[in-house]
Amino acid sequence: MMQELSLNVLDVAENSVRANASLVEITVEEDTAADRLAIVIRDNGKGMTPEQVQTVIDPFYTTRTTRKVGLGVPFFRMAAQLSGGDLTIQSQVGAGTTVTATFGLTNIDRMPLGDMNGTISTLVQCNPHIDWVYTRRRDGREMVMDTRQFREVLGEVPLDSPEVLGFLRDYLQENTAELLAPAAAGEEQ
Repeated sequence: MMQELSLNVLDVAENSVRANASLVEITVEEDTAADRLAIVIRDNGKGMTPEQVQTVIDPFYTTRTTRKVGLGVPFFRMAAQLSGGDLTIQSQVGAGTTVTATFGLTNIDRMPLGDMNGTISTLVQCNPHIDWVYTRRRDGREMVMDTRQFREVLGEVPLDSPEVLGFLRDYLQENTAELLAPAAAGEEQ
């Protein structure tokens, strides 16, 4: 089993890449009042049939030819269930797939979220031709990183250039730190 949820996100997002998605949206939402953590990975890839959706949680099913088992989604589901949550998959052929995992936020069996900023940076670096939208929410506050906005500003400069990747990492780090900082007095939490 993976030791951090961010690695599960990386694995599922790579499935979106293999499904020829041109847009992948990753949302991490913490709701402390509801004691809930939700991770949603949505893509506009080729999608799956209902039969494929049913088999994708089976560790002995994979579309990959490099190995005979597919453990990413079953491990992600198991991690969610161990913390009092679950994992659902909605998909439509030709329209894409949405994987939603929920976790008990303070459940002792919930794996740590891990380095989501590093995961997002890696996904952009390795797949600069795909548009990535990363949203992180905590108790009604949010930060968003959308590569489509970066492309508008950058023009022809590729997302995987070292300068852009450095900016992207700094942007994620600064905005995540601001989001996770305690709310200022009088600010809605």
